[in-house]
Amino acid sequence: MGENMSKDTTCKLGIDIGSTTVKIAVLDASDNLLFADYQRHYANIRETLHDLLQQAYEKLGNMTTAPMITGSGGLTLAKHLGIPFVQEVISVASALEHTAPQTDVAIELGGEDAKIIYFEGGNVEQRMNGICAGGTGSFIDQMASLIQTDACGLNEYAKNYQEIYPIAARCGVFAKTDIQPLINEGATKEDLSASIFQAVVNQTISGLACGKPIRGHVAFLGGPLHFLSELRTAFIRTLKLDEEHTILPDHSHLFAAIGSALNYKKIHSCR
Repeated sequence: MGENMSKDTTCKLGIDIGSTTVKIAVLDASDNLLFADYQRHYANIRETLHDLLQQAYEKLGNMTTAPMITGSGGLTLAKHLGIPFVQEVISVASALEHTAPQTDVAIELGGEDAKIIYFEGGNVEQRMNGICAGGTGSFIDQMASLIQTDACGLNEYAKNYQEIYPIAARCGVFAKTDIQPLINEGATKEDLSASIFQAVVNQTISGLACGKPIRGHVAFLGGPLHFLSELRTAFIRTLKLDEEHTILPDHSHLFAAIGSALNYKKIHSCR
């Protein structure tokens, strides 16, 4: 994604500090994506950000960056570094406006958070989970460990499911009490995996939408929905979306970082 930059080139740098990962995106003056990547930070945010920036400089060469920070863990770092901060929902909305302006609803799952964002007549409404990580990436990891695999293993198993079992996704403790008897009764890993993904879908729709319809053009964002094809399929199946109304953007797991970079131009053009 991009060639070495000249020494006087200024690029927009978007930084997204999430609950489990750090993501960065580098855009040129025409908003073309030159570099984007992510790493798990394991609570070492500064070191992880340094590693990602080093990778960007090695890929693109010398450049001047105009940074913006977003994300659930970004405000403190932004204040410490004196870098402008933009709310995550604004970042995501900016990225969608840039790449998929027809979006009516965005569903975004992260490591420990889940969001539904409605776009209605120029207004943006965000609904987000509370302190519980039920129905998120960390929930999927917990459930995968119960059947001795990981999230990617769940995805492979779920491709060949035959039956969906009811599993509670509002809390890992409740979900475990649903899954363990199924394991004891001989339920297949294929069926358990698909049931776990369906539980995430049900929790997101019932817990966040709270009866408000999810319809029109729906975008799927965030790491779990980017990497787990069967989780996306479960959402699409449940929401009865056709191909025209299903939006799967490139780099959907890096959207907040891309959107924060796009906001650098918006903020500074107003000064």
